[in-house]
Amino acid sequence: VQLQASGGGSVQAGGSLRLSCAASGRIFVSPAMGWFRQPPGKAREFVAAVSRSGDNTIYTDSVKGRFTISKDSAKNTVYLQMNNVEPEDTAVYYCVADPNLPKPPGWSKAWDYWGRGTLVTVSS
Repeated sequence: VQLQASGGGSVQAGGSLRLSCAASGRIFVSPAMGWFRQPPGKAREFVAAVSRSGDNTIYTDSVKGRFTISKDSAKNTVYLQMNNVEPEDTAVYYCVADPNLPKPPGWSKAWDYWGRGTLVTVSS
């Protein structure tokens, strides 16, 4: 299974950015997918996740109301719409996938598949 993330880049605070991640290879049907991020010099942290059906979404508190995760099951692709970004959102963002939504989704070791990451830089 390969996860290819795209959409990272530089943006000013208050702006928007959309990340995409497509799963390919020996992929199971409609996996749960999500995003983690690792800010410079800090530990990796959970950002958001979406269930297999796309009906259930979970967010870390710091992005609630600003980020939206969605999923195109037909394309095995997950999106992260990032609005009103803040300098604190600067990080390498990693796409994850799993046959089922891990419980808890914020436990990184519970996710089976990881992408390489895409860098998001927010300037003030």
